[in-house]
Amino acid sequence: MARDQLHLNLFILGCGHHKAAWRHPASAAERLGDIRYYEELARIAERGKLDAVFFADSMATGSVEDGFYWHLEPLTALSAISRATERIGLIGTVSSTFYTPFHAARLVASLDHISAGRMGWNLVTSMFDSEARNHNYKAMPDHAARYARAEEFVEAVLALWDSWQDDAIECDRQGRYADPAKVKKIHHHGEHFLVDGPLNLPRPPQGHPVLVQAGASEQGRDLAARYAEAIYAVAFDLEAAQQYYRDIKARVQAAGRHDPVPILPGLVTYVGSTEAEAKAKQRELDECLPVAASLRQLGLFIEQDCSDWELDAPVPELPPLEDFSGPQGRYATILRIVETEQPTLRELLGRLAAGGGHCTLVGTPESIADEMERWFRNEGADGFNLMPPSLPGGIEDFVDQVVPELQRRGLFRQEYQATTLRGHLGLERP
Repeated sequence: MARDQLHLNLFILGCGHHKAAWRHPASAAERLGDIRYYEELARIAERGKLDAVFFADSMATGSVEDGFYWHLEPLTALSAISRATERIGLIGTVSSTFYTPFHAARLVASLDHISAGRMGWNLVTSMFDSEARNHNYKAMPDHAARYARAEEFVEAVLALWDSWQDDAIECDRQGRYADPAKVKKIHHHGEHFLVDGPLNLPRPPQGHPVLVQAGASEQGRDLAARYAEAIYAVAFDLEAAQQYYRDIKARVQAAGRHDPVPILPGLVTYVGSTEAEAKAKQRELDECLPVAASLRQLGLFIEQDCSDWELDAPVPELPPLEDFSGPQGRYATILRIVETEQPTLRELLGRLAAGGGHCTLVGTPESIADEMERWFRNEGADGFNLMPPSLPGGIEDFVDQVVPELQRRGLFRQEYQATTLRGHLGLERP
């Protein structure tokens, strides 16, 4: 697909990306273990001609009191969703810290076969010690070790997918099923993995299922630049998006690659026929937040007690970034939100509850399309990873109202032109 059109994915997460979405009376909270719910979401996204649906993952439970999202294992769920849809891509998360290359290669390749070439895998190294302790680690390996393992993991998986040539299967009933000269062991003997191969199923329909990654650190950006075929990003505003976009594109070029490598920042949208209607939808979710817990979380982010601050008054002045001793990424985002949006405390809590540091647009289909186009035309994004604050309502609003406006401007496809995820993303088959 030409660079004059956006790529759009639906990031499916529980009842929506707003932390209080499950509390809303109209939420699907009781259906989070029902595969039909996720199939319905995927069909809505497919009706909108989106490139893919995407599942993140966690290997630990987290708080079951405040909202529990991790019901169905992503690759298992995508297997069912692949049979309930026809064209939309399917992206699932695989942790290089907790899987082995052979296991991951076989799972993802199987899904590529099942879906007739619509599979992508989101490579992560995982983050939390609580996850590590479910996988025979006392704590997470350090950052450098995780990324060294991830790079070797990718190389072994790609080699396994290439261990069968495309034309290896002959299926000659009077002779042989496959040509043994076209099915080779990979003999991967590395620092982290020993994998002989070959894979025990033929080469995937796409050659390689699409590799997606979210590189933020220096090592993460380098890994993404060398291997990723699409990249998820976090950017609060266009300036931050441009810095990341230009850096990654330069690294891709320096790695000697000429692939498109679309960059897709997260995007939270509240859509209304008027701005007032959109703001009312945002306020309705924000009012579902448990105030005390939200204030405690904000207090951790800004390292001060805000439990007695007035909810519907402007946020009190916060210390400048250079005077803040805690983790600065989240704090810098909070300062930018306060400076640019001048929210009340209640609005800030809601803003952080839905998307955190990701771009949030509240308005009409036209105003949302205006901003998406501005990012697209000015080296901020090749598309977006949609993070609806509520599901299914948030993606229905986007598909029914914003997508037609993007199509009217020629910014998004009217119909699918391809049958594979690679085709949707404009990627060549390896």
